[in-house]
Amino acid sequence: MKTIHYLSILLTLLCISCSSDDAVDPVPTDPVEPPTDLIINPISLDSYTSGKGVMMQSFYWDVEPRGEWWSILTDQVTDWSESGIDRIWLPVATKGQSGGYSMGYDPSDYFDFGEYNQHGTVITRFGSRKELETLIAKAHALDMEVIADIVINHNSGGGEQYNPYREKNTYTLFDETHGNASGMFNRNYENFYPNSTSNYDDGSLFYEETNLDHNQEYVQNWLWKSENSVAKYYKNVMGFDGWRFDYVLGYEPWVVKAWLTEVGGFSVSELWDGNPNVLAQYVDETGSGVFDFSTFYKLEEAFDRFSDLTYLDKEMLWQTHPEKSVTFTANHDTEKDTNEDNNIAPENKLKAYAYILTHPGYPTIFYSDYENPDFKAPLKQLIKVHNSLAVGATHVLYVDSDEYIMRRDGNGENPGLILYINHSETAKKRSVTTNLKQKVLLDYSNSTKFVATADEDGVVQLEVPANGYAIYSIAELK
Repeated sequence: MKTIHYLSILLTLLCISCSSDDAVDPVPTDPVEPPTDLIINPISLDSYTSGKGVMMQSFYWDVEPRGEWWSILTDQVTDWSESGIDRIWLPVATKGQSGGYSMGYDPSDYFDFGEYNQHGTVITRFGSRKELETLIAKAHALDMEVIADIVINHNSGGGEQYNPYREKNTYTLFDETHGNASGMFNRNYENFYPNSTSNYDDGSLFYEETNLDHNQEYVQNWLWKSENSVAKYYKNVMGFDGWRFDYVLGYEPWVVKAWLTEVGGFSVSELWDGNPNVLAQYVDETGSGVFDFSTFYKLEEAFDRFSDLTYLDKEMLWQTHPEKSVTFTANHDTEKDTNEDNNIAPENKLKAYAYILTHPGYPTIFYSDYENPDFKAPLKQLIKVHNSLAVGATHVLYVDSDEYIMRRDGNGENPGLILYINHSETAKKRSVTTNLKQKVLLDYSNSTKFVATADEDGVVQLEVPANGYAIYSIAELK
């Protein structure tokens, strides 16, 4: 535990007063001077709670080794729980057309969790049904929810049949011998667009010929309405607690709303759009949370594309819909995408995580980042800060191209925090006004040992390392 005698604070303040850093605002002229016999300790973060947790995306694209992923995750969830993760988002858990190579986004049999011999394998890429059930049970024992990745736009891997509505053969036959060995939710060309009841074309970019018609009562019953529906089977039999809806641009918002009305549960939708107004409209129409691509792109623009932190003060979804904004810095798609505008550079990842783990919204940690030895300890500490101090109203105290300072006001006995990000190659110091009057402040990100003191007006000078971040909150005085 860090222990600092107050004499060191006075020496630090004297040094700051002599600083020639042109970027620094004037130092408070009348700093608080408590008795010199006080000892300064960090507060115990375990004594505070934000009432929030963090979600883990528990996979990356083409996870290896094939057939062992559920068992690997079962060994890791205890560590995640101890770190403050309260939900795990699993990859698509059922059999896809690519069999043992499938990441699940080519869904064939919605009820084959790794127990039927089809598409060249019994188990899925991730393992057997029994191993999946073991993982879910362990997560629940640790009070963690398990989120199912749901793909209900397109299907793959069916048998070939003549399709009179397209006047050619299509792979639209799904039955016990054609990609649907479970025999549940059998389908044929009548269940995909176009058909005898609908000519609707939603403009899907994926598998147009096997694009499910959600307007059909038969499809609705099998997806969410009936007792043996996908939604109810996943929830009541497999034990999933919520949903990640894949590619919701492929079907209308009412589908997600109807699903949630029927079965409830946590929900986040993949609406890949950086416009916060588009995301907000979808939230209002469906009641579902969404991945906050508006924040993701602002982080990418601020740290990479334009190298300008003023982009962190632009309009984002978390500002209007904090409870429905699921923030992230990376996912399986952005990390495999070669487009440099769709990912955040590794050297900027921790600064981006510091942003989402101190601001409103529900943060998501990407598996490959958490398990990166260079990132794991900092991420654990950021999660701890998020789960304890990231509460209260949000105020941007200062921003320019290199510096960003934000305050969370806290509430009640919770003091909140101050985030200071530095995007330059030199350390920075800056004075800002806080709501923490006559308080001694320490950094809780383990980035700096700097000790700051706020005056009677709450004005305090803070320090941040080069190309890094610091998160300040109150110290305990003895």
